[in-house]
Amino acid sequence: MKKVNNKFIFILKTINKILVANRGEIALRIMRSAREMGIKTVAVYSAADRSALHVRYADEAVYIGEAPSNKSYLVIANIIEACLKTGADAIHPGYGFLSENADFARRVTEAGIIFIGPSPTAIEIMGNKLSAKAAALKYNIPMVPGTEEAIKDVGEAKERAIEVGFPILIKAAAGGGGKGMRIVEKVNDFEEQMALAVSEATSAFGDGSVFIERYVGSPRHIEIQILGDSQGNIIHLFERDCSVQRRHQKVVEEAPSSILTPDKREKMGKCAVDVARSVNYSGAGTVEFILDENLDFFFLEMNTRLQVEHPVTELITGIDLVKEQIRIAQGEAISFKQEDLKINGHAIELRVYAEDPENNFLPDIGTLQTYITPKGSGVRVDDGFEHGMEIPIYYDPMIAKLITYGKDRAEAIARMERAIDEYRITGITTTLSFGKFVMRHDAFTSGNFDTHFVKKYFKPGVLENEQDLEVPIAAILINTILNQKSVTIPNEIIEVSNWSKNRKN
Repeated sequence: MKKVNNKFIFILKTINKILVANRGEIALRIMRSAREMGIKTVAVYSAADRSALHVRYADEAVYIGEAPSNKSYLVIANIIEACLKTGADAIHPGYGFLSENADFARRVTEAGIIFIGPSPTAIEIMGNKLSAKAAALKYNIPMVPGTEEAIKDVGEAKERAIEVGFPILIKAAAGGGGKGMRIVEKVNDFEEQMALAVSEATSAFGDGSVFIERYVGSPRHIEIQILGDSQGNIIHLFERDCSVQRRHQKVVEEAPSSILTPDKREKMGKCAVDVARSVNYSGAGTVEFILDENLDFFFLEMNTRLQVEHPVTELITGIDLVKEQIRIAQGEAISFKQEDLKINGHAIELRVYAEDPENNFLPDIGTLQTYITPKGSGVRVDDGFEHGMEIPIYYDPMIAKLITYGKDRAEAIARMERAIDEYRITGITTTLSFGKFVMRHDAFTSGNFDTHFVKKYFKPGVLENEQDLEVPIAAILINTILNQKSVTIPNEIIEVSNWSKNRKN
């Protein structure tokens, strides 16, 4: 946009080639949308990803460094050099890695390359929880009671904590993923927990700034997808419920939320748009809120990038968010209005991680000896692996995102159960069995759950017990088929088996 004769003229920039500064499933997902738009793509890869699917799919590929991300996917100079070398017009950062790095966005722009994302200023402001709160307060967005600035005096902070009321939460201003976060139950523990939080925040983010908030005991994690363009238009695409988490990281997400009323949805959507407006936001972003026991909502933070869980929003709205990002980066206005959008059906996403749910979700590594994805109506798999590939130890252990869609929540859940059963992965342990546990649990099916779902309901041995029941049934059936006999299943198994319950239904 530039000003001519006191009028603003919007300059459209044609993107012919995009370098995707990422790997795995998100790189492939971006490249597929680009290909549908007639745009060529460039992959970048580390030594560990020479044979990766995103490298083979792209029109061109450039090696950018050794396997560790700090020697490849996080090296800004190497990525910009690859872009200039291949003549790419734009860079899409995906999520993770450099996607919320303001310096990266700034250096990309300074190199004459289009950054498919918001401005460096927006990334900078929203990348710090305290500056994000300050921006949101311009529009009177609801905040969790606490401090609005970084704590400088521990004594004053303790007094404020007493005013807010224990338990309270100490949070790192630059943090994420639960790092630099401490729950303090009583005043006598405050100073010790404060020191630990500052130390952890400094170690993890190089910034020891922390603040305090009232601790919400049974929270729901609700986020609103927004889109903004360079012409000042900002809309929201409804909400996602991301409350099923482990170690403060999402595992199951769905859209829409099972508990929001139309009135609450409209209010949260307006607040999300206002948060984006506070930094003149352009591109795709997500405004995160916490819901308390009374369904009152409070601003948490804004993620200035595409979210892992964006597919559930795409399925209920029919909007391809990556294509919208690209169009916005070209200077185009959003082609639809808020009133044009409506929620159609229900979608659920399960993050399929190479993790052992029975062992505190610790990452697992190895070779995918078997890898067969589910298919059929209402099933989408976003992945970056195939049979025989190894799971690298250097990156996030997510293998795929399994997404199901139905006319309503019950159908989406049923399809997720079916898809999990059809997904075949051997050679490593995954979170598929945990996903099935969630889909079958009364708290989830009823919609009566919060971010403590794992802590409340998931204990070591739960999955083994379920499998132990299925094994004798399978053995009986196989033996029956081989010997062509009629089947008789012992009553003690029938009484407790989910298999028998499903069979009756």
